[in-house]
Amino acid sequence: MRRVDPDVEDATRRTRLANERTYLAWWRSGLTALAVGIAAGKLVPELSDGSGTPFVVLGSAYAALGVLFIVFAYVRSRSVERSLASGGFAPLDDRVAAVLTGVGVVLGVATVLIVLLAD
Repeated sequence: MRRVDPDVEDATRRTRLANERTYLAWWRSGLTALAVGIAAGKLVPELSDGSGTPFVVLGSAYAALGVLFIVFAYVRSRSVERSLASGGFAPLDDRVAAVLTGVGVVLGVATVLIVLLAD
């Protein structure tokens, strides 16, 4: 029977727990974006006198981002687990980071503009 070095086993366990925490953090971000989507798309138009269309569009975009976060949570968690099982490392794909950053920047700028220009 092959013995596993206790230090390696402990490091792997800590890495798996960190992966689980990261998975849950992606979920929290997704749920937060969904809540912002509901607030921006449904609550704000009810409270405003002007057109609610920009808020509905913005809310829908935040909701789509929330779904994207939740889907990515699963994809990323599986990727890290597969890498751990084979003794490797799974860095975050630069393209994914760039897309999420771009979406966040566009939504942030759109939010500022809609708030500033709302009737």
